[in-house]
Formats: sequence, structure tokens, C-alpha cells
Amino acid sequence: MGEYMRYKQVVVIGGRDASAEQIEIGYQIGSEIALRGFVTISGGKSGVMQAVSRGAADHGGIVIGILPGTEFDEANEYCSVVIPTGIGYARNLFNVLSGDLIISIGGATGTLSELAYAWQYRKKIVACSFTGGWSAKLAGSQIDDYRVDTIIDASSMEDVKKHLDMLLN
Repeated sequence: MGEYMRYKQVVVIGGRDASAEQIEIGYQIGSEIALRGFVTISGGKSGVMQAVSRGAADHGGIVIGILPGTEFDEANEYCSVVIPTGIGYARNLFNVLSGDLIISIGGATGTLSELAYAWQYRKKIVACSFTGGWSAKLAGSQIDDYRVDTIIDASSMEDVKKHLDMLLN
């Protein structure tokens, strides 16, 4: 039998009510994920989720949207794979469990929920501290004593690229 390769999967989390700067950063991160041949996963809706999806799609990437609702058409137009869950915000757990790496951009309570799940499930988390929201508040911190490491503080796009490149190895 032949050997099969599993694609590396990067989950990007962030707010649906994103600023213009967060949208631009999301687009750049989606682009960088796709250029490395990784799969981009998000909540599949608007704001940061749409920006990262668009960036990845524009660069030929596979884009997965894991939706809170039950309808395929709830996803943004850039998702090539849509997974409606019908479980509301509980889908945040599925989002973070799907990633080899979690990158957070800005974010409000939904992002906070995903960061907490990612922490509990010992996922590698890169928080873009230059984008505000919960990403800035938790970057470089240890949420509790459950883990001995910290949420990685990415203070620039160069830092984000460095951590994506580390995933290649």
C-alpha cells in the first residue's frame, strides 16, 4: 500500500466584528497558511473568519469552515469545505481540536472560549498581540497551572510566519 500524507491544519480564531486592521492581518495569515500547503480552518463566518478564508482561497488553499448552525449557506463564500454542526458555540471545541496550530487575531468572548479550549487540550497557541482583543490580553501568558508553557506572543507578522515555518518541521 502507498503512503498517505495528512495535511497540517491551522485554525485561525478571531472576531466576527473585526476592525479593518484585523481583517487585513487575517487575509495575510490565510495567505501565508495556503502558501505553505497547510489547510486553513475557521468558524467559517464573517470578520476574521472570512478574511482568513479569503486569503487562503486566493492562494489556492483548502479552506474549512466549521459552522455553529445547520445550513451550508451560513458559511462565507471562500470555504471549500463546510461543516455545519448545529451545536452553536459548542462548535468552538471542534474548531480548536482540528488544529495542529491555533492562531488568534483580536477577538471577543467567542475567541476567549476557543483560547480556553485550546489551552485545556494542550494545543500550540500563537496569539497576535498586535491585533488587540483577547489575543493581546493573553499573549505571552500562562492561563493557569494546567500547563507549564505560555501562549506564544506574536508581536508581528514576521513572528506569525516564523511559527508557521516551524510547523513545517
